[in-house]
Amino acid sequence: MARAVDGLLEATVVGSFSRAGYLVRRAAGGWGDPPRVDGKVFVVTGASSGIGRAIAVALGRLGAEVWALGRDAARTGAVADAIGGGGARARASVLDVTDGSSVDTFVERFASAHDELDGVVHAAGALLRDHAVSRDGIEMTVATHVLGPFRLTWQLAPLLHRAATPTIVTVSSGGMYTERFDLARLEVSSEHYDGVRAYARAKRAQVVLAGEWARRWTPWNVASYAMHPGWVATPGLSAGLPSFAHLGPLLRRPEEGADTAVWLAAGGARALAVSGGDGTPSVKAGFWHDRRRRGEHYLPWTRPRDGSEEQGHLLWDWCTVRTGMGLDMGWDA
Repeated sequence: MARAVDGLLEATVVGSFSRAGYLVRRAAGGWGDPPRVDGKVFVVTGASSGIGRAIAVALGRLGAEVWALGRDAARTGAVADAIGGGGARARASVLDVTDGSSVDTFVERFASAHDELDGVVHAAGALLRDHAVSRDGIEMTVATHVLGPFRLTWQLAPLLHRAATPTIVTVSSGGMYTERFDLARLEVSSEHYDGVRAYARAKRAQVVLAGEWARRWTPWNVASYAMHPGWVATPGLSAGLPSFAHLGPLLRRPEEGADTAVWLAAGGARALAVSGGDGTPSVKAGFWHDRRRRGEHYLPWTRPRDGSEEQGHLLWDWCTVRTGMGLDMGWDA
């Protein structure tokens, strides 16, 4: 029954991405709470508001120690207070993922406090209407969604590799379905900048990068998922796509959009291998929505001209060059 309902919803964009889709799937599937993560340590970017905040708070309620990261000290501090108020351990840290030095400073701080890391959730994001460049000279959309997360994850990798079941979750977007991965068109110049298209291309690249983390780091039992939250009422959505704000009751609440990211981070997909689940062939990778693995290509022209593995190689090499992160850290990437 649940599979049939899910299939019907998936056949329509509105049915699948809206709040109604979430509520119907939750009821039909009899979803329970995600697994407990008592004693585990998670880093959540973009935790100062919206979906990132909801993810950080939910992981804290499940027993994790959460490092809430964001650009605003007051707001990230408030999130940490909210988590700590529920009895969980929480720390706030200012982090601008578009600034390499900010990433480096955070990693140094985190590594001085922990020898291992159970999970990273990349929830920082922004849809910019106008072209902008980061302090490191990188187009801001790419810096926020691709190169910043790459740099942060690379530097945290030695700590992830020491954990028993390390997990990376990337909050992507259903908008990525409209774009094919094309490395030559990923970073857009000011003359050809279109904020919505740049965002969709970066979100497509996030899915490719998530798959590459899973492929390369299999020996360390790393699970790496990308997911999309559906249409969620957040400050970022209102600023980047104001027309969506008029969808009103069709928009999901932040905690509803965050549900699958929390479930993945807590090990929900890994558990499918034990229970039989829905027959998903790989529970350590994939693109997910509403607790189920989804296809990565719905439009024929977005399918890769080369294999997906070749895409991953190309993006990985490009990221290492653009960030300056090389094979000099004492472990095999």
